[in-house]
Amino acid sequence: MGSPLLALLLVLGSMTVPGSPVVELDSGRIRGRADGEVVRYSGIRYAQPPVGELRWKDPVRAHPWPGVADATEPGESCTQLEAGKQIGAEDCLFVNVTAPARRTGRALPVMVWLHGGGYITGWGSAYDPRRLVAKGGVIVVTVNYRLGAFGYLGLPGLPGSGTFGLADQLEALRWTKRNAAAFGGDPGNVTVFGESAGGMSTCALLTSPAARGLIDKAIIQSGSCMLEWVSGTYVPIPGMPTIKPYVPLQVNQDTGLATAGKLGCPAGQELACLRARPAAAFMPYNESFSSQLAYGTPLLPRDPARALREGGFLRVPVISGGTHDEARGFIYGAGQAGLPVTAELYPKLVHGAFGKHAAAVLRTYPPADYRSPALAWATVADDRAWACPTVWADRAMARRTPVYAFELADEKAPNLARIPADFPPGAQHAGDLPYLFDLHGRPWGDFTPAQWRLADRMIGFWTSFARTGKPAGWPAFDPRSGTAISLKPSDQGGIEPVDLGSGHRCGFWSKVSG
Repeated sequence: MGSPLLALLLVLGSMTVPGSPVVELDSGRIRGRADGEVVRYSGIRYAQPPVGELRWKDPVRAHPWPGVADATEPGESCTQLEAGKQIGAEDCLFVNVTAPARRTGRALPVMVWLHGGGYITGWGSAYDPRRLVAKGGVIVVTVNYRLGAFGYLGLPGLPGSGTFGLADQLEALRWTKRNAAAFGGDPGNVTVFGESAGGMSTCALLTSPAARGLIDKAIIQSGSCMLEWVSGTYVPIPGMPTIKPYVPLQVNQDTGLATAGKLGCPAGQELACLRARPAAAFMPYNESFSSQLAYGTPLLPRDPARALREGGFLRVPVISGGTHDEARGFIYGAGQAGLPVTAELYPKLVHGAFGKHAAAVLRTYPPADYRSPALAWATVADDRAWACPTVWADRAMARRTPVYAFELADEKAPNLARIPADFPPGAQHAGDLPYLFDLHGRPWGDFTPAQWRLADRMIGFWTSFARTGKPAGWPAFDPRSGTAISLKPSDQGGIEPVDLGSGHRCGFWSKVSG
């Protein structure tokens, strides 16, 4: 921290950035672009292309390059399906850095964003952190990591099985530590944050021995380690198996072997055979690798949910929370796909999920109390699959480290799933993202003035937490009282205390979940 090089970088960082700023990384020089209040460095390679013999190997540090590399456009997204069409490329291990255009000379907090998408879709550059950076005075790094079969395939005897995407995230964190100072950032003050699969990855990283020394703070959005979609609460089909964010290594390897068999690979020759297959061959099976991040592995020795319960996680400050109506988009989407929750289906779902406790669940969530059976089932899923596991995880963490718990409760939050008003949409999954990011480069166009005030308040919370570990004006979560903050638009910016355990009937669910 006291080196002449860092001092020089901080002095340079206090100057106004010219139109084509150049910084020197440990792997070579890059040229970014000034963009109003921020400066952007896009498409920076942090690891070698994971292709050929490097497909299904842990990431290898990027080779140095000569001259000045162009960093004005994002790199390719990782291979995935979008609207049924293959996009992206295997050569996708890039980060994007956004920094304030004018700095004071003080080393800035660094925030590393892990995108969501069920471990099978998404890319870092879709999340424009301009407002976080300009209003909050932080540096934000957005990360691409391998997805689907390329990020989470496992096979017997294959080192890294089920954790290649997680290994990419760790490599991106190592890259950040080495290069933060080049952008005016503090390598000793790195906050990892993510939503959905990115939140689940963030939570998993807190339990990984390999993350020690890489993470100073964490923000988990809709991604608690203890999330548990009991039968039918993710896809409303009675008898569906329970889904969790992580699986045992054996389950992951069984998925890999089954995929190899479908692709015609001979027993005992699966790895060589799969490496010879083009990326397109995996697309029909890519969804099988959603929620296939494997534990019982070197990077995740224990189930992250168990690690939280037993105290086996990094003792760093944590913001943790989600949205009030997480499940509504999923349940509505299932209905649109031909799986509607009807009055006849509702009790079957309850019995399929809760067995001997079904009668108690039906008394607690009678369909007559809701606008539709689908909304009743979405509320069951909100409470049992999302909110209460998050509360339980917050209590486990708060016994050992500072936790700041929240819930976005804006009834008119961005309707990302385009749910019609008669459902109603509520604060659905991912509804918190437009308050923090301009998605795909555009701010949310329908925000009211009160919602913009809430967005500014949330940015203030997230960035003050990144700076100090204590979001300004936000009391720490007490595991005895369970008090969190509810985020909703108001003249004051939107914050009030709320007992999430009571609001989502977590006492009831703790009794019927054994």
